Amino acid sequence: MKSQLMVFALSAILVAGIGMTPAFGQIQSTIVVTTDKTSYSQGETIMVTGEVRDLYAGTPVSLIVTSPNGSIVAIDQVTVSADKKFSTEITAGGTMKVEGTYTVIVTYGSENRVAEATFEFGGSTAPPVENVVSPDITDTTASVEGSTDLIGYEITGGKLLGIMPDVDANSLIISIDATEDGSITLTVPRSVLDATFPDGGDDEFFVLIDGEEADFDESKSTTDRTLTISFPAGTEQIEIIGTFVVPEFGTIAAMILAVAIISIIAVSAKSRLSIMPRY
Repeated sequence: MKSQLMVFALSAILVAGIGMTPAFGQIQSTIVVTTDKTSYSQGETIMVTGEVRDLYAGTPVSLIVTSPNGSIVAIDQVTVSADKKFSTEITAGGTMKVEGTYTVIVTYGSENRVAEATFEFGGSTAPPVENVVSPDITDTTASVEGSTDLIGYEITGGKLLGIMPDVDANSLIISIDATEDGSITLTVPRSVLDATFPDGGDDEFFVLIDGEEADFDESKSTTDRTLTISFPAGTEQIEIIGTFVVPEFGTIAAMILAVAIISIIAVSAKSRLSIMPRY
């Protein structure tokens, strides 16, 4: 009888031990992520924070933000601190165009260590595109503010209205009037728009047609990247997103920097001469 009671007691202790909650400060999931708010307006800062259960030295958290239609609007790699926590900031807007629910997806170490968080975005408040051809557009070329290099183009099924750089999003915004299904081929100088990795190798562009990710064909040279993009009738805006767009460093700023450098060199040379011993 006593042995049976001991078995029951041990069983109860085992069940209770299994059902106990984790120790304070320990997370059950391999990784968790959250945002500081549930909804954002254009220009607001989205604070993304999270924590991992197991720390892998030198391994960052991979972060992807997807739009309501599933297209990727942001990619980042976030360092995990010694306390197993991570954080980063994203600005609402830019590549986020449409209103709806956006998803933050984080992965750590392997595809099994993944977590998600969602937030609402109110949509872009950019002014509507007027159906007026920019004076910078000819039948075969288009100029972009901040650069003297021209973009060559061919278009069917519509008319090119203008091309504007979006410095915050590292993108070119192409406004068109698409009267029917068609395509546009753009020969873009790398000095105007490019997509590269930190080591200098070519990265891929992202192309959005009225806010939705679209396929495209591309050919490259050392000086240009040529994209052919098909669009449906009624298209108003095509955005090509890279890692650099003019004017990242404008002509006036470059001149100011050059003058500053020359002044510093002159002052330094004068200072060295003034402290040299005289014989």
